[in-house]
Amino acid sequence: MKRVKIRSAECSDAGGVTSASRSNSSKGRHIRDSWGSRLGIIMAVSGSALGLGNFLRFPAKVASNGGGAFMIPYFVSLFLLGIPLMWIEWTLGRYGGGFEHSSAPGIFHSIWQKNRFIKYFGVIGIFGPLIIFIYYIYIASWTLAYSFFALFGKYSQALDQATMQSFLRGFQGLERNQYFNGLGCAYLFFLITFLLNIGVIYYGIRRGIERLCKFAMPLLFICALVLMIRVVTLGIPDLARPSWNISNGFGFFWNPDFSALKSARVWLEAAGQIFFTLSVGIGVILTYASYLSRGDDVALSGLTAASTNEFAEVILGGSIIIPAAFVFFGPLDIQSIARSGVFNLGFVTMPLVLNKLPLAEMFGFLWFFLLFLAGITSSVSLAQPAVAFLEDEFNINRRKAVLIFGIGSFILCHAAILFLKNGVVDELDFWGGTFFLVLFATIEVILFAWIFGMENAWDEIHKGADMRVPRIYKFIIKYITPLFLFFILGMWFWQEWVSIILMKNVSLANRPFILGTRIGIVSIFLILALLVKIAWRQKRIQAERIR
Repeated sequence: MKRVKIRSAECSDAGGVTSASRSNSSKGRHIRDSWGSRLGIIMAVSGSALGLGNFLRFPAKVASNGGGAFMIPYFVSLFLLGIPLMWIEWTLGRYGGGFEHSSAPGIFHSIWQKNRFIKYFGVIGIFGPLIIFIYYIYIASWTLAYSFFALFGKYSQALDQATMQSFLRGFQGLERNQYFNGLGCAYLFFLITFLLNIGVIYYGIRRGIERLCKFAMPLLFICALVLMIRVVTLGIPDLARPSWNISNGFGFFWNPDFSALKSARVWLEAAGQIFFTLSVGIGVILTYASYLSRGDDVALSGLTAASTNEFAEVILGGSIIIPAAFVFFGPLDIQSIARSGVFNLGFVTMPLVLNKLPLAEMFGFLWFFLLFLAGITSSVSLAQPAVAFLEDEFNINRRKAVLIFGIGSFILCHAAILFLKNGVVDELDFWGGTFFLVLFATIEVILFAWIFGMENAWDEIHKGADMRVPRIYKFIIKYITPLFLFFILGMWFWQEWVSIILMKNVSLANRPFILGTRIGIVSIFLILALLVKIAWRQKRIQAERIR
């Protein structure tokens, strides 16, 4: 297995940047972390991408957007958006690591040093992951809680959708009922999950994140394969309804309704799913790739990580929840189940399905533990850009950087915990996990293909590469991918902008909470931009002292 060495500063000139401008000495600076092996980085990037969306969001999107017809725009988006952006982020990250930058502000500045404002666009690459982290970690903690609930049969007496929904709402603190009397249980599991994340992040890239992913990813695939095999071998539970079988369940999931392709919403949903599933446009892959060394491959490694994620999503994620639900609930209820939301699918419908099987406790545990492993490998990746920014740009050690991040993010997480019922999580998800994700991806591709230059970019992709990227992608990255992204942004501004800004779809009771959330989001962005300004001013002062 090829070892990944601590990054040296030896790089060729590109984009108007000379080798001499790169930091060639770590004197007076913390020692940069590194990956232990190629398998480690592939597992970590796959773990970042492989999250709750693969097993919950993807099946729901397919089933509610034309079944198999959804897969046409899905694969178009994969080849025109997902894979190009994946190569762009791996390459930009490795390149920026040569300047000892592991977060988007520094990496963007490395590409376009003559532009004094480009680093502020990179703030999105810290801001987005942080916003997602402060609600995602709370949702991930539910999966850990439900793993224990399944194992000890706590929800075994909930025998229908309404009762299981009441169980979930009681756990979330949205109502008091026979199962829960407040947020105490949910908060306990949140604390456990938060401390686990901080512990992994504290131990760094090689001893923390890489070690976790090497353990968690194989275990995740084992859980998923066991569940898939159990679903595929389901018989006909109701002999009076022989058409409610697993074959028809897969048919419902994969048979296309081609009329759905006429809807622009289906195409936008498919593109959005690709962003979510590959973790592109977030800033995480930039950070992970920055710890590669100069000669490490990004072309094949990036494609391998993307392929691992797609296998988990399309083959495993597509073979568990919707086909199983079809067998027990039939074709009439399955559409409403698919459209009921990912929380209801994962925490209401799936437990009901598994409760009807022999060894229900074991299969319930496997389902929720699978989701927990997917959640924690993603949540630790969301924390890394902010921690890396503090380490690199303020030259502080990891212990102090993790402490600052831990305190700040812990406080911020309480907005999602306390105001879940007021739509705060949905608001955070839209801005952090949807709008700014597409905006950041657009900035990346323009910077890579047009500022850095497509010839320089193409050479950089292939430095140390174990494969040649098909030449057609030179054209796709430069023209098709940015046009596709501009189309998505344009459609959003045309169809959604006014109603979202004016909160037309928000109830009057929730508007103060949504407004407060937006003020908080803007404040976080401005604080991060101010930190970038302070960091670069300090570097300028230090450089002047040296001269």
